[in-house]
Amino acid sequence: MNNLTISYDLYKQGQDYQAIVDAIKALGRWARVHKSVWYVKSSFSASQVVEKLRRVTDANDSIYVVDSTNNQAAWFNLDQEVSDFLKENWNTQPGLRMAIR
Repeated sequence: MNNLTISYDLYKQGQDYQAIVDAIKALGRWARVHKSVWYVKSSFSASQVVEKLRRVTDANDSIYVVDSTNNQAAWFNLDQEVSDFLKENWNTQPGLRMAIR
């Protein structure tokens, strides 16, 4: 089981937050840390979670998932500068995997 931290921003006015909340809750055991930050104990990988959450979000929304069990991260639609920073500064030990969309 993986220890996942999930963060998201929904940018469009009037966004359906319940859809992403339900999708996160379906991933496994969960705790809501902040309004848009969650901890989830799940069998899914970081990149699998990003793909599942993309199904219930708009193309302009952003998603960031860290799997602290396996030192992996995946994200969608982060600012290019942030994405580049993560790629350049993430611990590059063997086994690191990042999935970037």
